[in-house]
Amino acid sequence: MRKALRWLLALTVLIGTLSTAGVATAAQAGQASQTADIKDQLLAIPGMSLIQEKPYTGYRYFVLNYTQPVDHRHPSKGTFQQRITVLHKDVSRPTVFYTSGYNVSTTPSRSEPTRIADANQVSLEYRYFTPSRPAPADWSKLDIWQAASDQHRVFKALKSIYTKNWIATGGSKGGMTATYFERFYPHDMDGVVAYVAPNDVVNNEDSAYDRFFTKVGTKECRDRLDAVQREALVRRDALEKKYAAYAAENGFTFTTVGSLDKAYEAVVLDYVWGFWQYSLVSDCDTIPANAQAATDDEIWTSVDTISGFSFYTDQGLDPYTPYYYQAGTQLGAPTIQFPYIEKKYIHYGYQPPRNFVPRSIPMKFQPGAMRDVDSWVRHHATRMLFVYGQNDPWGAERFAVGKGAKDSYVFTAPGLNHGANVAALTADQKALATARILAWAGVPATTTAQAKPLAPYDAKLDRQDVQREPTLRP
Repeated sequence: MRKALRWLLALTVLIGTLSTAGVATAAQAGQASQTADIKDQLLAIPGMSLIQEKPYTGYRYFVLNYTQPVDHRHPSKGTFQQRITVLHKDVSRPTVFYTSGYNVSTTPSRSEPTRIADANQVSLEYRYFTPSRPAPADWSKLDIWQAASDQHRVFKALKSIYTKNWIATGGSKGGMTATYFERFYPHDMDGVVAYVAPNDVVNNEDSAYDRFFTKVGTKECRDRLDAVQREALVRRDALEKKYAAYAAENGFTFTTVGSLDKAYEAVVLDYVWGFWQYSLVSDCDTIPANAQAATDDEIWTSVDTISGFSFYTDQGLDPYTPYYYQAGTQLGAPTIQFPYIEKKYIHYGYQPPRNFVPRSIPMKFQPGAMRDVDSWVRHHATRMLFVYGQNDPWGAERFAVGKGAKDSYVFTAPGLNHGANVAALTADQKALATARILAWAGVPATTTAQAKPLAPYDAKLDRQDVQREPTLRP
């Protein structure tokens, strides 16, 4: 009878008759949801399952699987398990939605906006990167809209727990991912912070990259790099013998790219790009000063350190098949010229993404995909921040905000590479960017000048080292 009476009182409140008993019951229910263990709340979400919980002081950290439809347009046609992680601070804090655009790390870490806003962080593995891949894989369902819909669905599932403001972020392909998410679901996030996000609007027009490489860094550094790259092609026969022995020793094969010769040239042509993507002008002293006088081992070691001779093997390419598939179907890929190398030394030039994806996977490029996103950002971006590095090749083709954009910015960190962040901006831009991130997160600073990260630096969580990936990819 008492239970029935409580329901009757609650119903009376709903139809407009005031009842203090009904109000008390609602308050108790709200308190119960706030005090429930966060793991129980997460696992109460349909389709969510726990892989592992890892302890970290001041947080709860969960590695989870979430059931997603392979095709968001036709949810009944199969599902797959998508891996996510949750760095839980408190449901009263804002939440940052992070993606690298590749695999998700299962080691606790914080993105820069997470530290700035002292926020929770949800990190999502990009679809089709293992283990978040349907089996069998229908590769036609790997596109930017389907991936954005993955994020949208995760956001909707978690918003009932993390009810405060949300900010999307990511670096490089992750920055692209955050941008595409905003384009397709502009009402989900309260702000976007996209780091070093390439924007290849017209795939066949890449002169911006050629101009970049004539000005980046110092002439002395450019000359050193160009000379080593050229010398590696001049000595192709001798160094390919070394490459063949290296491949045999490690069990590397070249079925996807087609031959050891194609792989060798691809590694060498990545050399200059790779240096500027991951290194600084101060690192130029590590490059042989006189390439012609350098030994074969010195040339090999320099190229291997920066480009990585293991990458264009079948074993090196396999984990990145989803990226190259997307580059060859929607994202686009850069092609640059090498005017300082005689044509007789270059057999293939920059090879298209098609060469790095198994032939059993069909690909067709969609030229309108990036044009659509670029136009949307220029005219409709709202509460978006793009951060680039001055010496990062990927920033040669970048996003821009036009007159239709609101509360949106494009900043460049002086002298920085692919690891550029808000902390590396000039003082005035750093203050403004930090203030806007805090405002979007719903925890604004008193003034722009006083805007600073709310969480203290943690050497493990906040390590911002750029992970060197030996290949031409964002």
